[in-house]
Amino acid sequence: MDVMDILNEIYLFINELINSSSIYGILFACLLIFLESIIPVLPLFVFITIVFQAFGYAIGFVISYLLTCLGCVFAFFVCRTTLKKLFIKYIRRYKGFDNLMLHVDNMKLTSLATLMAIPFTPAFLINISASLSKMEFKKFLLALLIGKVSLVFFWGFIGTSLIESFKNPRILIVIVIMMLGAYWLSRYATKKLHID
Repeated sequence: MDVMDILNEIYLFINELINSSSIYGILFACLLIFLESIIPVLPLFVFITIVFQAFGYAIGFVISYLLTCLGCVFAFFVCRTTLKKLFIKYIRRYKGFDNLMLHVDNMKLTSLATLMAIPFTPAFLINISASLSKMEFKKFLLALLIGKVSLVFFWGFIGTSLIESFKNPRILIVIVIMMLGAYWLSRYATKKLHID
């Protein structure tokens, strides 16, 4: 059994659970999307695709977007308030850690939002890096709210059939436009809110 078979089994199990009981299905889908921002091994694209199929594009998008953002905020705060000292104590001894933190501290809002908009960027690493750095929460939150729009759109509409999507250039063009939109919106927000 390869990885795609395992993901397909997970998909079928969760989809059946969501469709079999409405309130429990909704809560379960919400929990999985929320937890994915904290537990990196969970396949976000499977959960978002299931939510889109179960609740439709509009409601599926809202549920997935809100819970992905809430999960990232939760991970950021847990790491910053309770785990930061522990992480820094053990990680600081590694060569390059201080340079990495300096890079994260100085990251522009546009770069951070664009990084969060890329579907294959691990949210868990961004959440931890931002929380360990001196980055203001306002900057993290704004980049998160801007960047996650295209990420959720990507996984919701592309879902598990990513290879199929490469055959349809219209979808990829929309994704690229949304990522560029996230970049330009974050640049506009940077100037207006004086964040960087």
